[in-house]
Amino acid sequence: MNNLSAQSTALYSKYFLTTDHFQKMVAAGIFDETEHIELVEGELISMVPINPPHAGKTGRLHRLISRRVGDLALVYAQTPIILDHDSEPQPDIVVARPRPDFYETSHPGPPDILLLVEVSNTTAKYDRTVKIPLYARAGIHEVWLIDLLKARVEVYLQPQADGYRQVLFPNNQESLTLSQLPEVSIPLTELWN
Repeated sequence: MNNLSAQSTALYSKYFLTTDHFQKMVAAGIFDETEHIELVEGELISMVPINPPHAGKTGRLHRLISRRVGDLALVYAQTPIILDHDSEPQPDIVVARPRPDFYETSHPGPPDILLLVEVSNTTAKYDRTVKIPLYARAGIHEVWLIDLLKARVEVYLQPQADGYRQVLFPNNQESLTLSQLPEVSIPLTELWN
């Protein structure tokens, strides 16, 4: 490496944000409320606008899970979660442990989260290679990827630092039982029909 390259590298290093930085930026109104921005491993990620198939499937799933879960958990759509000091993604569905304040004082974190769901119309590769491994490292017990293009659900279980140990591809006629709420079963036929 020549001297100029070494200087350039030193002059142009990246600055990574923390969740504290990000929340202060949001509170200061730096981002428009319609912007879908996530903090992933210290970097701001502008997400693809949500199209009607994605919005419709997310709404359908939110309603379906909310009805099945009842008072056992809180179900949120496109709500931020805090994974660690440098990641604050916004999964499509979050099923969280009940809390008296309904998470008004802080976003849910890994110990609070019973299930995360990502609905993917155009971002399946990103979800599989970036977000799902991030969720595994954070110790999220169960993640579902709803792949709209393939019309299938992928279920990720048994998180480890290097990914999920178990990945299931249930038939769309099956029902899924939540690993953290075994009394709750979601019939996939109601998701796809």
